[in-house]
Amino acid sequence: MPRPTPAPDAHDARPSRLEGWLDRLTRPIMPLALPIVALLFLQWPLRDWIGAGSAQANDLAQTLFALYVAAALRHAGRRGAHLVSRPDLAQAGSRRMRALRSIGAPLGTLPWALFVCWQGAPMVAHSVRGLERFPETANPGYFIVKAALLALAALLALQALADLWRAVRAAAAEASA
Repeated sequence: MPRPTPAPDAHDARPSRLEGWLDRLTRPIMPLALPIVALLFLQWPLRDWIGAGSAQANDLAQTLFALYVAAALRHAGRRGAHLVSRPDLAQAGSRRMRALRSIGAPLGTLPWALFVCWQGAPMVAHSVRGLERFPETANPGYFIVKAALLALAALLALQALADLWRAVRAAAAEASA
């Protein structure tokens, strides 16, 4: 199966200052995948052999997973590896059609990401103020899962702004050429 082709200028162009900052912010979160896998694997032996600790392992894995997904979705989107239904179409069509696609994607993402930030902020603030716990186990840290939702939306909104800026600049450069 052919490898997905990134969206035009998805990562070929030099990253903007904003993208560089976002990369530096999210890159350290990527190794969380390993402890997530370990914690999820350990749930069975903890439950079946030791008889304790599986709920704590699950809650910690959920917390780490929420943080990981918040960073990973932005990272994958930046590289054109997420939500690509037809990667073969990334370079297809006229210049105008490619420009419309590169502008349309961030214009579709940005309003929804901002909406989630706007609607989620009060819930997240309430959860963080109360240091909300996991409902089933009363373990601490559920507020981090909710805060990760806001982080995800904010990161996607910032990436959409960077993508939109790049697409508009590229369209203007092609129009003047």
